[in-house]
Amino acid sequence: MAQIEQSDKGGKKKKKGAQKKMAIHVDFTPMVDMNMLLITFFMLCTTMIKSQTLQIILPTNEKVEQEEQNKAKESEAITMIVSTERDENGEPKKDENGRYKNTVYFFAGQPMLVDENKDGILEDSNLEREVFLGNEGSTQRGIRKILHDRNKDVLKKIDELKVKWRNKEFSSNKDKNDSIYQAMAKEIRNDSTLTRPVVIIKATPEASWESLISALDEMNINQISRYQIDNINHTDSMMIEAFIRKHGK
Repeated sequence: MAQIEQSDKGGKKKKKGAQKKMAIHVDFTPMVDMNMLLITFFMLCTTMIKSQTLQIILPTNEKVEQEEQNKAKESEAITMIVSTERDENGEPKKDENGRYKNTVYFFAGQPMLVDENKDGILEDSNLEREVFLGNEGSTQRGIRKILHDRNKDVLKKIDELKVKWRNKEFSSNKDKNDSIYQAMAKEIRNDSTLTRPVVIIKATPEASWESLISALDEMNINQISRYQIDNINHTDSMMIEAFIRKHGK
């Protein structure tokens, strides 16, 4: 509380009409007490929010060797080669929405090359082309549909697991419910008894970082755990050149 004290030094008599000197004393103790009570109140009533992080499906330790890749079943192995259209100045081209024109070349199993003239110039191959597209409602499009169809066994089981997770059947505690779901989803992704694709991701020299990141996003969206990034080779380049000669850019 504040109080005013009148100073009277030495008890001397003051002249008539002299101004009296006042000393103002403010006691801050109640204010400090009030601040401590407010801090305690906010600490007890504040809800600590758990940081929201993106769950990324990392590739498993099942390393895909070149020999294993060649022996992989056609229903499981798929090679994706990402590329980006560029102008005469080497700058990435953009569509009407301002997005880079990224392309995905892909083939299943081993490359099937067609060189009818036996001159080392490919006429055709089993290479196909798609683009990165989001869902239209619940329908997958573009390369996402290709990957979804090849990993449908895993996705079906994870969708069933999601229903239990949303209903909190694992635990009423949110954090525990989430952790149990993530652990069980990981087991499903790594279940060797299910038909799971083996995806090899490659990039052409023209590919942008966005195209490679989009390919990794598709691994996460389609719950694919068996994938790796590899270098493009001469055969891949020849297949793309043959595809462009036959179908155009």
